[in-house]
Amino acid sequence: MSESRSKERKKHGKKGVNRGEIEDGQSNFPLASTPGDYFPDEGVDTEGRVRKRKSTEEEMELQDPLMVLGSEIMVMTLNQLDARSVARSLLVSRGWHSIASSDEIWSRKCEELWLGKAHIPRISKVPGLSKLASYSLSVMDVKRARITWNDLCDHVWEFHFTEAAPEYWRNLDPYWTGTGSPLRRYFHPDGSISADPGDPVWGGHESCYTTVTGLLGDGKIREHYVRINRWPQFYVSRKPDWGWELESPLCCYSSVPDAEKEDGTGPLFPV
Repeated sequence: MSESRSKERKKHGKKGVNRGEIEDGQSNFPLASTPGDYFPDEGVDTEGRVRKRKSTEEEMELQDPLMVLGSEIMVMTLNQLDARSVARSLLVSRGWHSIASSDEIWSRKCEELWLGKAHIPRISKVPGLSKLASYSLSVMDVKRARITWNDLCDHVWEFHFTEAAPEYWRNLDPYWTGTGSPLRRYFHPDGSISADPGDPVWGGHESCYTTVTGLLGDGKIREHYVRINRWPQFYVSRKPDWGWELESPLCCYSSVPDAEKEDGTGPLFPV
């Protein structure tokens, strides 16, 4: 046995075994010169890798405007952006979200959004609501085309006949004669309607109203209108200034702007 092993050693060199082979012949698998050659996760300088990662994170922090400029400058910068851009910045990081969602920024955005509007949604004026939520709810409400009794009763309405109405009626209407103040109507929670004293057209015939909404199976509105006594249906539309308009072939109602109302107008919950 010893002689055969000695011959084997002579065959492979003076040291007896090639580097990387097991001496007793159990395996011919070549061993790596270092553990890291075949097992990269072993023998690695993990401390150096951690230092490199920390260095990279520190470099990224130095490139973050929030870290470089500070929160005060960031607020001033975000105030110069439009609302959509500020909303996108909420997704950058937790730090950015904290700054970009502040009332200091969104109070100004709300003022810009509400400027020149006929009505401000009541749902956006709920006490304790963040200004970001107020802005979002305002945008949601303006897309609403379904009028509620809150909308009808909260606003004063200007009334006038359309061109299709009889000439006798139009001759009594300041809208067509150009004299006097516009005719006004008032909707009440009990379902009645009233007018100003001395109204030349009012005769008590516009005494009640109701809203009618037809829905499809998927919840979408099939038709929506307001019925006032026996007048033809009044179809509802929303104007660019967030005002409301009820129009039939014979006459039209337009909501009077009242954005100065402290608590807003309309429903308190989403419709």
